[in-house]
Amino acid sequence: MSDHDGSSFGWFLAGLGLGAVVGVLYAPRSGSETREALRARAEEGREYVRGQAREQATEWVDRGRDVVNQQKDQFRAAYEAGRQAYQEATTETAAPKNL
Repeated sequence: MSDHDGSSFGWFLAGLGLGAVVGVLYAPRSGSETREALRARAEEGREYVRGQAREQATEWVDRGRDVVNQQKDQFRAAYEAGRQAYQEATTETAAPKNL
């Protein structure tokens, strides 16, 4: 079984080498043109990722702002309800009671 694995790996390496040779022989551009094309594509990819990251960050900031505003509104409502309840409780105890 180990002989079979070794020969499979050997065939893999042979195929890899043959593919590299064929790729170099049939390359549509020279090395410098290929490197320039790769650089240009890498720059396009970098700009795309920057744009996506910027959009994602903006979305997260907007979502965070919405959550903070919602929490603020809930806090105000709770504060007002507590204040109203306190006023009602103090006016009821301060009012004279008829016995």
